Amino acid sequence: MTRQELIQQIKQKQSFLCVGLDTDAKKMPQCVFDLHHPFFEFNKAIIDATAPYCVAYKPNLAFYEAYGVKGMISFENTIKYIKEHHPHHLIIADAKRGDIGNTSQMYARTFFEEYDVDALTVAPYMGEDSVTPFLGYEGKWVILLALTSNKGSYDFQLTADAQGERLFEKVMKLSQQWGNTENMMYVVGATQGQMFEDIRKVAPDHFLLVPGVGAQGGSLEEVCKYGMTKDCGLLVNSSRGIIYASSDDHYAEIAGNKARELQQQMAEELKKAGII
Repeated sequence: MTRQELIQQIKQKQSFLCVGLDTDAKKMPQCVFDLHHPFFEFNKAIIDATAPYCVAYKPNLAFYEAYGVKGMISFENTIKYIKEHHPHHLIIADAKRGDIGNTSQMYARTFFEEYDVDALTVAPYMGEDSVTPFLGYEGKWVILLALTSNKGSYDFQLTADAQGERLFEKVMKLSQQWGNTENMMYVVGATQGQMFEDIRKVAPDHFLLVPGVGAQGGSLEEVCKYGMTKDCGLLVNSSRGIIYASSDDHYAEIAGNKARELQQQMAEELKKAGII
């Protein structure tokens, strides 16, 4: 999916919602375990219920790898299902890969050729040669970790050098020499709030993938106030707040309702910004 196609979907659906598919057997409703492929069937029901209200899906690889081969088959089937039945949705593999060049090449081949996802989260700590192999695929997105939503982000990401430049700012400035606004996004946690002002000084036009709205306490209104651009420039992710909103037989319907609620809030923000 190109940047322009993504913007078009945002305007058409009046939404910049990304639904995180963090599929966990300990949180899934009991009714799905009567099915032959419970993980996939759970994802399938969630996807069908939320598709009208979101523009992207983000399966987190840890939740599939934890169940071995069965989990990875569910991941692969989920990707195929989205592509076949909801082809206008961006598919982000949240895998946070990144290693020396030849290893990154294998990771890139895995996700962009074998699984054929649209985007992949990448850890930039090892520098340029660990990131550029992912940028060699036309029409694919690299989403670099910049300023994350977890408590530990304060340990390194906000540490300043002698000139007062913080690590996340250094990462974002330097990485723009490797990619551009057509193939690179950044992860910026919603719990960072007003920090979006500083983010936009460094990366005024890049799309940002924003986790932390909902279960982690981030404010959608605050994210939009400081982070939205003329093209929206945001993909706001919600995982637990949508997919585990209910644990009974109507879990998919409730998930759809939660996604619709967020979409309606997003439509208001898009209207306020004059985007729709």
